[in-house]
Amino acid sequence: MEKKTTVPAANKPATKKAAKPKKSGGLNAAIIIPILLILGIGIWKFLLGDPSNFDEAGHPANMLGIVYSGGVIVPILITCFLIVVVFSVERFITIGKASGKGNLDAFVGKIRTMLNNGQLEEAIKECDKQQGTVGNVAKTALAKYKELVNEKEFSKDQKLAALQKEVDEATTLELPMLEKNLSILSTLGSVATLIALLGTVLGMIRSFFAIGEGGGAPDAAELATGIAEALINTGLGIGTSAIAIIMYNLFTAKIDGLTFKIDEIGMSLQQTFSANN
Repeated sequence: MEKKTTVPAANKPATKKAAKPKKSGGLNAAIIIPILLILGIGIWKFLLGDPSNFDEAGHPANMLGIVYSGGVIVPILITCFLIVVVFSVERFITIGKASGKGNLDAFVGKIRTMLNNGQLEEAIKECDKQQGTVGNVAKTALAKYKELVNEKEFSKDQKLAALQKEVDEATTLELPMLEKNLSILSTLGSVATLIALLGTVLGMIRSFFAIGEGGGAPDAAELATGIAEALINTGLGIGTSAIAIIMYNLFTAKIDGLTFKIDEIGMSLQQTFSANN
């Protein structure tokens, strides 16, 4: 009698609904960035450029007026700063929700203990309580684990491969929500400095132009204005870039931490399944 070939459980689309990609959530950069650009221009023109920030001779009377005198690059840098602040807050909230409730180390330890004791239903309920990315992936993997325990047609290696595939697919569906908009922070970490450099160059050109026009006796006011423009742009750009890099590294570390916990649970599932089946 011929042995009937079978398809591994991981590849049986008829018996299991295809997993739907999760909504990535978060703010839509294509909408938010133009709004922030308009806001940045408005802040530069109407707040920093308010006549009360200048004396009768038109010279800056306070810090707001000094920043305004940085020139046309300043509103772009203000926009970059606003983008960093808005998307940092947005990522902080999103990744905070993805971390779920309670301590992740304690959650992973509890799931491992329940697995060792064969308490699959209790482990799934614990994942529901966690309400985070790690809990979502663990719940999906535990459901697959439960399904494979009762599967009689496939070899142990096929079951382990199917279980690992389930963990990988669940992780892939969760990651876009965590990583969305991080590329914006990463980009501004370097671009803000380059924009500031452009403003610095324009300010220095203005300074040298004042020296050249003076014919050996440069216009001190114009020279000071040009140098101030260069330094203002440099300061705004470096500050924005520094914040963007810090926030990007912070969020990346948090995502790596979540991924590590997912890997830890996946490994525990593999080891427990291998030992008990």
